[in-house]
Amino acid sequence: MKTVKIGIVGVGNIGSFHMRNVLGGELQQAELVALCDTNPAKLQRVADEYGDRFKLYDQVDSLLQDPEVDAIIIATPHYDHPVIAIEGLKAGKHVLVEKPAGVYTKKVREMIEESEKHPELTLSLVYNQRMNPTYQKAKELVASGQIGELRRTNWIITNWYRSQSYYNSGGWRATWKGEGGGVLLNQDPHQLDLWQWICGMPARIFAFGYYGKRREVEVETEVTAYCEYENGATGVFVTTTTETPGTNRFEIVGSQGKIVIEEEQLKFWRTVMDEKEWNETYTGGFGEPEVWEIKIPVEFDGNTGHLKVTQNFINNILFGEKLMAPATDGIYGLSISNAIHLSSWQHRWVELPIDEDLFLEELNQRIEGSQDKAVEEKVLNTENTY
Repeated sequence: MKTVKIGIVGVGNIGSFHMRNVLGGELQQAELVALCDTNPAKLQRVADEYGDRFKLYDQVDSLLQDPEVDAIIIATPHYDHPVIAIEGLKAGKHVLVEKPAGVYTKKVREMIEESEKHPELTLSLVYNQRMNPTYQKAKELVASGQIGELRRTNWIITNWYRSQSYYNSGGWRATWKGEGGGVLLNQDPHQLDLWQWICGMPARIFAFGYYGKRREVEVETEVTAYCEYENGATGVFVTTTTETPGTNRFEIVGSQGKIVIEEEQLKFWRTVMDEKEWNETYTGGFGEPEVWEIKIPVEFDGNTGHLKVTQNFINNILFGEKLMAPATDGIYGLSISNAIHLSSWQHRWVELPIDEDLFLEELNQRIEGSQDKAVEEKVLNTENTY
């Protein structure tokens, strides 16, 4: 195989975004050959613009039976992500899954187990922000011990502003049965993934979720979560879709340094001596370790992550390049998301790994009470939103 022939499942907002990426000419050795959507209007929109350039399918099974399709990109509502991925693997297709990996970890685990039966196939996730050199550098600094022992993590991510008209653009949006969650599941999977990718998984979480706050929706629009790590470090995650101007500030504090990522910059401070050692030896009363601010040679890149992660997927298929976002990683950030929901629903600490059956039981109760939305489906302008 010299070129990976791609079919995109779902041609709404993000599916159209992937379509433009594949057609943009920057992806190497990739060709778009087919598109699938259950909404005839969306397929007609593609046909009107591109004529008969692509095969158009209204059922996933039909696309998966196409021998010309080597790989699929899944860009559907969240519940379908692991379901279609499993079907794709069984059909012999390589699979790239949009975020989140799924709505609940039990189903994502099934997807991972199916992928293990097909070692010849690639299953990857669109965690495009892992491709950003700034977050890669933060991970490197933490993993190499440059900040010492982890002490505290804080992420305020409130620049996900979404209007009521955004939520009204799709009948599935912001409903328990259609989307399965709100800001945690739609906007924040990248941050929840990066949080654990860089700092490790927390041991337990206590969270407060606010459902339908300031928006006519069923799901959470605002969350504050507190976590604890095995070594005693603590963390806070604050997010919302109703705040403007918003903030995106990520702090990682260790016993010998601090990293702050904000306004597309990474700043790094380091003490000349580890705080624990300094505290044990200092006898002068008031005082603190000497601190150096160190310039880190890294440039923020929040624009090309989708291209990079898709190219990584293509290169893994063709050349065996190591995946930056393997499917096995999808369960970690989702576990944090599920734990935050479960904690806010039951008003208690939730240990990780979570009780998957209990979470699904609670989620199903909300799905049963979920209401249909009578809205006109719209494909929105996604420029600079991903």
